[in-house]
Amino acid sequence: MNSYTFLASGDEQYYSKKSVAKSTSTFNAQYQDAIGSESCAVENSYLRSCALKLAKQGDYTEAIALFNHLILRQPENAINYNNRGLVYFQYGEREKALKDYNLALQLNPKLASAYNNRANYYAACGNLEEAVYDYDEALDLNPTYTRAWINRGITLRDLDQYEEAIDNFEIALLFEQYEGHIIGERGRTHHLSGDWNCAVADYRRALALLPISPNSKDGAGLRLRSQVENWLGELLCP
Repeated sequence: MNSYTFLASGDEQYYSKKSVAKSTSTFNAQYQDAIGSESCAVENSYLRSCALKLAKQGDYTEAIALFNHLILRQPENAINYNNRGLVYFQYGEREKALKDYNLALQLNPKLASAYNNRANYYAACGNLEEAVYDYDEALDLNPTYTRAWINRGITLRDLDQYEEAIDNFEIALLFEQYEGHIIGERGRTHHLSGDWNCAVADYRRALALLPISPNSKDGAGLRLRSQVENWLGELLCP
């Protein structure tokens, strides 16, 4: 199975306040100061934004607690289940993640990010055909979904379908997002298919685009940069 972490998607609605809750014990006071008497919709958006930011900081327990609270407030909202599932997956609670993705899709069968995230679950478990099916569903709903094109390409590569994988990466490049990610993964596909010249060229191009600083907010980009450096080393210094 590929060592690269598949790109997941959280559904976030930002509320333009700088304060973010650091723990549930202090959250209520901060929350009241931040939003005052504004509508429930804005309150829920702010909670969702806080929970996703906590997850990005590695505070998975606190993030899950906030999503639990959101689900109590909005039990029919598919986005909350999808986001909690994403945090469960990042936390290593894969079966809980799958349950939440399924609940999200029961509530909203057109939530493309939930199909992408459930596909990531299947891919991580080695169920590659099921993963491709869910990526297809995500792309049927949103043909410009760059993350799903990248993830589908990685999964097809793991199925040794190199030409189709490269086609997926080429399509993903059209949307002008995650260029370093895409080119690095395309390079790995060339590498595994035996086209080493194209692989070296893509690895070098990806390294010029991927973040260098350990302080970068693009954690996935930093991880991929390290992986690309290792892949390039396999070719240049076998």
